[in-house]
Amino acid sequence: MERRRSLPDVLAGGIFVLIGGAFVVGSLGYELGTPLRMGPGAFPLLVGATVAVLGLAIVIKGLIAGEVVSFGPIPWRAVAVIVLAVLFFGFTVRGLGFVPTSAVTALLTTLASSRVRPLTAVAVAAGLTVASTLIFVVGLQLRIPLWGPWLGF
Repeated sequence: MERRRSLPDVLAGGIFVLIGGAFVVGSLGYELGTPLRMGPGAFPLLVGATVAVLGLAIVIKGLIAGEVVSFGPIPWRAVAVIVLAVLFFGFTVRGLGFVPTSAVTALLTTLASSRVRPLTAVAVAAGLTVASTLIFVVGLQLRIPLWGPWLGF
């Protein structure tokens, strides 16, 4: 009887176990409280333990009933464009402001796919910019300027 193992499942599950374990260890530095009056360490402890248990289940599944998955070629264009978009956002959000930086970031990430038409990419970028502005600046009241000093506003 041949055992099939799934290395991607084992690795992904292991990462979940490590992240969950880190949250559990980090939460132990805070007061846990009681079940009726939870302290600041209770929620990270519960979330970390849940993530670690789910990661362990993924590792076990990968060791017992792994599937052979063939991956296609790596889409290097998409990887490069998305990394560039994230770096662009991080380095320019304070200078350009939230609206133009969000628009360019959304446009870049949309154009990472070779199947998206330019008009569709512009429409998606506009929608994401409006939605993210409403959520983060208006709804959550983040103190990020809508238009930055680099633009002269």
